[in-house]
Amino acid sequence: MVEGRIPKRRPRSAGTALRRLTFSTALLMLAACASPTMAPSGPGTTRDTPVGRVLTDADGMTLYTYDPDTNGHSNCTGMCAVVWPPVMATDGAEPRGDFSLIRRDGERQWAWKGRPLYTYLFDDKPGEASGDGEDGVWHVAKP
Repeated sequence: MVEGRIPKRRPRSAGTALRRLTFSTALLMLAACASPTMAPSGPGTTRDTPVGRVLTDADGMTLYTYDPDTNGHSNCTGMCAVVWPPVMATDGAEPRGDFSLIRRDGERQWAWKGRPLYTYLFDDKPGEASGDGEDGVWHVAKP
């Protein structure tokens, strides 16, 4: 290379651009699916799993808590919320017992004893608890 000359960038291949577009599209699709809801009558459901009795949403999916959350405040945002969708409350949902509702981006998220609740994208069917212990900060919500 001759000193003082700016090297030319190699043009990206169509394959690279297509892979990036495909990956971006997949992330957007995941984000669109990341808003599960808990029916107003749903809180309080429990289920036996390989890790013991756990709280579940109205569809029987295991609920989780996140250690970095503070009481009444969710710290799982962005890509975290894609993999760990917050359990959002439907219109008309009312807190009862140890279940409460916290504010999250103008909407309401369910909480258990003040701890925001989430599901796990990679739990495929009711009763799975594959997210328990992930990164040492995710735990099943136990009654």
